[in-house]
Amino acid sequence: MNTRVYLSPPDMSGTEERYLVNALRSGWVAPVGPDLDAFEREIAQRCGTAHAVGVSSGTAALHLGLLALGVKAGDAVVVPTLTFAATANAVVYTGAEPVFVDSRAEDGNVDPDLVERAVADLRREGRRVGAIVPVDLFGACADYGRLVPLAEALGVPLLEDAAEALGATRDGRPAGSFGRAAALSFNGNKIMTTSGGGMIVTGDAALAARCRHLATQAREPVPHYEHADIGYNYRLSNLLAAVGRGQLSRLDEMITRRRQLRERYAKTFAGVPGVRLLGDGDPGANCWLTTIAVEPDRAGWTAAELGAHLGTHDIETRPVWKPMHAQPVFHGRRAWLTGVADRLFATGLALPSGSALREPAQERVFGAVGEFLEGR
Repeated sequence: MNTRVYLSPPDMSGTEERYLVNALRSGWVAPVGPDLDAFEREIAQRCGTAHAVGVSSGTAALHLGLLALGVKAGDAVVVPTLTFAATANAVVYTGAEPVFVDSRAEDGNVDPDLVERAVADLRREGRRVGAIVPVDLFGACADYGRLVPLAEALGVPLLEDAAEALGATRDGRPAGSFGRAAALSFNGNKIMTTSGGGMIVTGDAALAARCRHLATQAREPVPHYEHADIGYNYRLSNLLAAVGRGQLSRLDEMITRRRQLRERYAKTFAGVPGVRLLGDGDPGANCWLTTIAVEPDRAGWTAAELGAHLGTHDIETRPVWKPMHAQPVFHGRRAWLTGVADRLFATGLALPSGSALREPAQERVFGAVGEFLEGR
């Protein structure tokens, strides 16, 4: 019997098991311990930053990063409209307002020109802009060659949402190294996982210390329990950090397999009219999710039709993120739009991209894709 082919399942091995068993035997099972300390050091080194703070999720990392940057109630925070809801939700947690900016057609990442326009418009209205939060969509870094100097010129802190991009690079710099700080995610479907968890990475020692303090219920360093701030129970456990260390030791090989899958998709769709891979040609992408965009008038079929066909073979696909400006929960929020994100949502499809997708499952996927294309 065939088993379901998932979009991006966890890729585990005996390495992670050894790290976890060693952590269990050490007795360090609480949200502190030597594996957490080591995991933070190793992630910081991988991201080219001086500091890292392990937390319970990528969302927690975004929330703490925004707080540490001084975002407060009433601020406007610039967020790409094409992203997962966590990016915008974390802004709302602070009492600030997410304002949405559209994408570039080539890779779906945020449009720097629209970011500049949004900040200018908001300031003319007398609004304080607390932060800019670019998202490294599907494992490809945003255009930080434009965004970092733009944020500096505007005097607005930049918080990189690198939840999907660990191991990716842009202009020779690793994801997580751009802006004042960055947020990583180790959710079960990410490029590497701790089952649940995240990390704040930064070159700013004071910002890292602030995040660490808030993540541990803002307990003051005195013998009794004393709190001068509202804190959060956001620390990553030592056991999950041990799993993360095992995953991190295999990260490069997992990225290699995802890149090989992307290359195979590129060859499969080469010459098919009206079909392109988002971000095609970005050598630094970690290829977390290979995503195609389909122009139905040229292709003669839609992304949804391909997804439905693969579904009949028990192969999971997913539409591109539904834009935040179109989500009921954010109805009426300010947005600077060109229609690109809406088109990508209508025409995009994420395909199975996991590094755990071994040869038999790959043959099922590419056989089903080939069957669909031949039928069209």
